[in-house]
Amino acid sequence: MRHPPGGGGDGQVARIGEDADAFESFYREHVDAVLRYATRRAHDPHAAADLVAEIFLAAVDAASSYREELGSPVAWLYGIARNVVAAERRRAARALSAENRLAGRRLLDGDDIARLEERIDAERECRALLTRIAALPPGQRAVLELIAVDGLTLPEAAAVLGITTVTARVRLHRARRALGAVNGSASPDSPRSVAVMEVR
Repeated sequence: MRHPPGGGGDGQVARIGEDADAFESFYREHVDAVLRYATRRAHDPHAAADLVAEIFLAAVDAASSYREELGSPVAWLYGIARNVVAAERRRAARALSAENRLAGRRLLDGDDIARLEERIDAERECRALLTRIAALPPGQRAVLELIAVDGLTLPEAAAVLGITTVTARVRLHRARRALGAVNGSASPDSPRSVAVMEVR
């Protein structure tokens, strides 16, 4: 899977924090990619919807930091999404209050829930892959997630993680080797198994 660079450069991304039309255009262009990212990591529609909203809010706050030479807008959004997910996991570990957990649920109607349930179901295989690679060292896991699950190129993944392409390539090679040794029983014909092992 590959995502088109899109985004129109530094200027357009920077404007999303101050121009409603620029934000709407940016949102429409990238919401599907962010939804894919969220539904691969969430197990219920409310959590997925909350995650998408938080990612775009964080993007608005960070718009002035975007630099085109460091990667495409999608790669930049995935970097933000990784930070949002990590923050959410830290909050969950400290136990969110019932009021906060229920607040987002009031925003979804029956059709929203049905659509998100369909997306979550469609991303089941990606979540299974994320479970398989969870035992890898964090650096290797992060590179493999961004490439095999989220479809970024090696340079884009390196930019998201703030490492060199060479370092990313080494981590990817080690992750694939470790995953092959640990999960030797996984079906080699699974599309996602092929995606993990193919050279990018």
